[in-house]
Amino acid sequence: MTNISRDSDHVELDGPPFFDYGDKVRARRTIRNDGTFPGKDIGEILVTKGEVGYVVNIGTFLQQFYIYGVEFESTGHRVGMKRKELEPIELAGEEDE
Repeated sequence: MTNISRDSDHVELDGPPFFDYGDKVRARRTIRNDGTFPGKDIGEILVTKGEVGYVVNIGTFLQQFYIYGVEFESTGHRVGMKRKELEPIELAGEEDE
């Protein structure tokens, strides 16, 4: 059997998702279309580093990672991203002080 290369030995699905619906997040890196975003060319930029959006969906990938569907305010793009590609700005349920 061949070895499967994974991003990490840690299986994220062993615990609850880090982000929740409605969490305000920032992209930690620029994300380009890998061919799964309809209407855009492969390699076209979908999200720029620092762009702000909200978690609108939570799914899984390869029975290992959570994938967060994030809708970005400036473009309206809804992009699936891993935890390591996002940083929290405001978590849902937190009150502004």
